[in-house]
Amino acid sequence: MSQPLQHSTHPVWQRSSQQLYSTAQYQEAIARFDRALKQWPHNAEIWTNRGFALYGLNQCEEAIASFDEALQRQPSYTMAWHGKGLALAHLSQYREAIACFREALRLNPADAQVWYNQGTALNRLRRYREAISCFDRSIAIKPQDHRAWFNRAVALAALERYRSTLENLNKAVAIKPDCHYAWSYRGFILIKQREYEEAIASFDRSIDFESQNPSAWYGKARVYAQQQQVELAVKCLYRTFIISPYLYRLSAQADADFDPIREDPRFQKLMDEI
Repeated sequence: MSQPLQHSTHPVWQRSSQQLYSTAQYQEAIARFDRALKQWPHNAEIWTNRGFALYGLNQCEEAIASFDEALQRQPSYTMAWHGKGLALAHLSQYREAIACFREALRLNPADAQVWYNQGTALNRLRRYREAISCFDRSIAIKPQDHRAWFNRAVALAALERYRSTLENLNKAVAIKPDCHYAWSYRGFILIKQREYEEAIASFDRSIDFESQNPSAWYGKARVYAQQQQVELAVKCLYRTFIISPYLYRLSAQADADFDPIREDPRFQKLMDEI
């Protein structure tokens, strides 16, 4: 996640670049940073903000090089460590990213965003207990961050602690009621608990906020298939395929939840048509 520019000792270029950066005009912002660096080549802040702009363009290797330039000039610059970690994580280099996040936290242990990003990287490495500890630290600093509660729930679900997962998801949607992906994930956890009626309600809430959400429609199809409500299952699966035909078709072919209706001609016709 891109970070805001920091206050600069050079207000003229900083103010104009801030405006470009905040409206995602990254290329022009980079050009201004490059011009600024000709005048102040040893300014770690400019190198760091240039790195974040490159990160915003998904040019992560170039971003890392810019963060490294910043760190050569100011090894204790927390934002540069954080930015380098984000870029490495985007490249799926999670262990290296965690090392950067840890250095950023050594310098500033009160940064909730770094704790959160370290937790998400640990989730990717399936180091779920460590991830939960990071989300705990993030939430202690910033308790109203729905993303931290959601990703903490993901880690708990991986450990099959489903009741605790639901508690965290409930917290996430209480903070941000329109968080459609949290409602969808909540529905899938409720399926695991065989709480089908509440699962349908959760998927419906997700769809209320994002009608083109294939995950929620697919979740509803799974519930209806388990209940052998073929027409409803096929209808929901059809909506899923319209939004995202290939991924979910492959999922439905292998998903045991559809076994109760797999031999039904209506289900077979849908699978053949899409």
